[in-house]
Amino acid sequence: MQIKAAMCELGLNKVQMARRMHTSRAQLDRLLDPGNTSVTLHTMQRAAAVLGKRVRLDLVDTSTKPV
Repeated sequence: MQIKAAMCELGLNKVQMARRMHTSRAQLDRLLDPGNTSVTLHTMQRAAAVLGKRVRLDLVDTSTKPV
């Protein structure tokens, strides 16, 4: 997952990341859970901002194979 990888690159643990996002560790765990399908775009944007990144969404044809 890109968020977890970026956290590692910056040397951030989950507690530090949650604090910088002004959220709970439990909320961060939900964000990092690949099985959680209810993550909001707002939460992803907050995480990206902490990591010095931005979120980009692309619409692709249904016939396009995933990368």
